[in-house]
Amino acid sequence: MTKDSDAILVAECLEGQTEAFGALVARYEKPIYNIAFRMVRSHEDARDLTQVVFLKAYEKLESFNPRYKFFSWIYRMAVNETINFLQKQRQYVPVEDNHLMHEETPENAYYNRQLAEDIDDALTHLQFDYRLVLILRHFQDLPYSEISQILQIPEKTVKSRLFSARRLLGQLLVEESQESRK
Repeated sequence: MTKDSDAILVAECLEGQTEAFGALVARYEKPIYNIAFRMVRSHEDARDLTQVVFLKAYEKLESFNPRYKFFSWIYRMAVNETINFLQKQRQYVPVEDNHLMHEETPENAYYNRQLAEDIDDALTHLQFDYRLVLILRHFQDLPYSEISQILQIPEKTVKSRLFSARRLLGQLLVEESQESRK
């Protein structure tokens, strides 16, 4: 799965080989669905958004520049569609962190579930730009360079937003923890 193989599939699709686009869908359907689901928290809405993204990608395939990664190009479309959807819904939705699970004892399960809920709640209070970089970096495990391409901002801005977002998230979690002790 390289940039070159994606560019070849795009070129084949533009030549009329529709099965080449099917290969791109198969390759990137899961990551596109995952970002949509993480943001909207609805399987049905995430499936719909994924379909819309691939439809738009197919329609705009001629505008793809093969000097760049196809993944970044289509991922940016997914982010834009998800942002548009959320703006229409005017809601922020929680994000779970499956990375929190360690040994699954009842105590750990309760702690992890509570921590995930606390993080979800705190994330909903962050500005959308901060929330988005946190999700792309920590929940989607994307490198700074990919996030920069997807959001179309300099890598330094990604790092700065991520730093601020982590700091704000930490403050919100501390405040929430202090309030729950009262």
